[in-house]
Amino acid sequence: MVLSSFSISGADPPKVYDAESIYAFAQNATFYIRVFRADGTLKDTGTGFVVKQDGTALTAAHVVHEGERIACVLHDGTVDESCRVVSQDETTDSAVLQLSPSGIGGPKETYEYLNLRAGGVKHGEKVFAIGYPMKETKIITEGIVNSPKAQINGRDRILVSAQIVNGMSGGPILDKTGDVVGIISGSLRTMNNIHLVVNTEDMNSILQVNATK
Repeated sequence: MVLSSFSISGADPPKVYDAESIYAFAQNATFYIRVFRADGTLKDTGTGFVVKQDGTALTAAHVVHEGERIACVLHDGTVDESCRVVSQDETTDSAVLQLSPSGIGGPKETYEYLNLRAGGVKHGEKVFAIGYPMKETKIITEGIVNSPKAQINGRDRILVSAQIVNGMSGGPILDKTGDVVGIISGSLRTMNNIHLVVNTEDMNSILQVNATK
């Protein structure tokens, strides 16, 4: 006998995307970051992503740490010199940025943004990483969740196998429905091709701290 499946709530299941669709969905909300010292020299580069329509964005704290100023290069090449760090937490390696309210190419009320996932990830779940290894080159890689909760230096971290290279730090890790499950943080020296990701709990915590300021 064949049993037909059904949903008690009647809600449709979330749409599942492939890498091509994930990139198309997330590309406009992901941007390149340049961090400068007080003397104007380039200190570091990384990636950030918008999480609210007002231009609130997230990145990794180590990308912007001790930078005198930052410039955010948006998806169309527009350079936002007014973007700024509004809060950061080195312990969780997360930081909140605020993009210019003028938006892209003139006055703009909203930015394209990515949603944060409500729940945690699972072992073996497919994920995608997006970031900038170079200023004008944004890439997407694909992998799985190796561990949803690993103790690294006293903090819970997600471990993923999606390939990560320099410049992608601070970028989003997305699930197969396009929701953000973490921030690209770093790599494990003791494990080849296993990378560290800030989880949604820590992302939500720093966003809540920022909201109370």
